[in-house]
Amino acid sequence: MTQLDSPEVRPSARTLNGSLGVTAIVFMVVAAASPLTAIGGSAPLGMLLGNGIGFPALFVVSAVVLLLFSVGLAAMTKHVPKPGAFFTYVGYGLGRSTGLVAAWMAMLTYTAVQAAVYGYLGSILSVTVLSLGGPAITWWAYSLVCIALVGVLGYRHIDLSSKVLGILLIAEVGLVLALVAAVVLTGGESGLSAAPFEPASVVSGAPGVGLMLAMASFIGFEATAIFRDEAKDPDRTIPRATYAAVLGIGAFYALASWALVMAWGPDDVLGVVAEDPGTFIITTMSRYLGTVGEVGVNVLLVTAMFACVLSFHNVIARYQHSMANAGAMPEKIAAVHPTHLSPHVSSLTQTVTAGVLIIAFAVLQLDPLLQVFTWFAGVATLAVAVLMALTSVAIIVYLARTKKDRRPWNSVVAPALGLLGLAGSAALIAAYFPVMVGDVDANGAPAFGAVSWLLLALTLVFPLIGYAQAAWIKARRPLAYVKLTDTIAS
Repeated sequence: MTQLDSPEVRPSARTLNGSLGVTAIVFMVVAAASPLTAIGGSAPLGMLLGNGIGFPALFVVSAVVLLLFSVGLAAMTKHVPKPGAFFTYVGYGLGRSTGLVAAWMAMLTYTAVQAAVYGYLGSILSVTVLSLGGPAITWWAYSLVCIALVGVLGYRHIDLSSKVLGILLIAEVGLVLALVAAVVLTGGESGLSAAPFEPASVVSGAPGVGLMLAMASFIGFEATAIFRDEAKDPDRTIPRATYAAVLGIGAFYALASWALVMAWGPDDVLGVVAEDPGTFIITTMSRYLGTVGEVGVNVLLVTAMFACVLSFHNVIARYQHSMANAGAMPEKIAAVHPTHLSPHVSSLTQTVTAGVLIIAFAVLQLDPLLQVFTWFAGVATLAVAVLMALTSVAIIVYLARTKKDRRPWNSVVAPALGLLGLAGSAALIAAYFPVMVGDVDANGAPAFGAVSWLLLALTLVFPLIGYAQAAWIKARRPLAYVKLTDTIAS
C-alpha cells in the first residue's frame, strides 16, 4: 500500500450531494451579497464615509476586478473538481501550507461578514419593532434569535435554504427595481444625470472606504465553488453561476445606488444621508413609493439580511466541512446528516461561534451599525481581497505548471489583471482603515490607532494560524499532511 492509499489519506466518503442548478446557486450567493442590505446599508455609508455621490461607480470598478478574477476561478473549477474552493485551489497551486493559510483567511472573511450583518440585523429589528409599538428590546437579543433560526435552517438539507433564499431574493430585488422605476419616471429631485460616474466624483472624499464598502457588497459570489458537490453538472453550473452572480450584482448595485443619488439630487443627497444613514433607504422608499414602499422595505430589509446570514452560514458550514475532510479540522465536523444530507455538526459549530461573537460585542457595548457592521465588514473585505489575490497567484502558477489550460486569456492575462486590481484594492482599503473605524490623532485627523491596528492584525494572525497548524500537522501527522487541502502538490 502506498502512502496515498492509506486510510488516513484517502478522500473521505463523507461527501455532500444534491442537484442545485445555476439559478439555485446564483440565488444562494446573491442572497449572501444581499442586494437590499447593500443598497440600504452599504450605499448610504459608502456615500457618507467614502466618496460621496461617486460611490455608485465603485460598484462598477469592483465588478470589473472581480469578473477578471472569475475567469481564472472558472478555469480552476474545471481542472480542480473539488468543493474546497479557495483553500483547495491555493493548495494545488502554492502547496499545502499556503492552502491552509487560505482556508483560515476564508474563515476570517465569512465569519467577520456574518457577524457584521447579524449586528445590522439586530439593530434594524430593534428599531422596527419599537416603531410598530412593540417593546424596547436590545439589538443583540434579536441577533441571537436570528442566529438560532438560521441554525435550524442550516441544519437541514440545502434545498430548503435555497428555496427560502430564492423567495426572499425575488421580493427584495423587485422592491428596489420599483424604486428605480419611480425615480426614473419622475425624473428624481433635480433631473437625471451621470454625475455619480464622473471622474471628479469617483475620486472625491475617501475612495478607499467607498471601495471597501462596494467590494464588501460582493462577498459571497466567489462561494459558488463551495457548492460543487451539491451542483447539477458542476463543470458547467459553477462557472455559469459565478459569471451570472458578478454581472448581476454589479449591474444591479450600480443602477440602484445611482437611483438613490438621483432620488434626492447630487447636491442634496449627502445631507439626507447624514441625518440617519440607517433609515435612509426607508425614507427614500416612503418618498417615492408611499406607505407601501415604506412598510415593504421595513419588512424586506429584515428578510434580506436574514437571507444574507443564512447564505453565509451555509458557506461557512461547507468550508468547515471541507477542511475537516482534508484533516484541517476535527473529524466530527466532517459528518453528514443521514436524513438531511447536510453538514449538520459543522452547522451547529458555526451557530455557536456566531452566538459567542454577538455576546462578546454586547459585552463590549459596540454600536451595531457604526462599529459591528462597519468594522467587521471592513475586516472581511480586506481579508477576501487578499485571499482572492493569493488565489489568483495560485491559479496562474497551477495552470502554467500543469499546462491543463493553454488559453492565455483564461490562464494568465485575466487572472494577472485581476491580481493587480485586487492587490491595489487591498492596499487602498488598508490605507483608509482609520477613516472607516474613526481613529484620529490629537488634531482630530484620521490616523492609525489602537482599533485600526487591532482589526488589521486579524488579517495577519489568521494566516499565521494556518502556517502554524500546517507545520504541526506535518511534524505530528505526516500522513494527514499529505491529505491537506486534498492536494498532492509539493
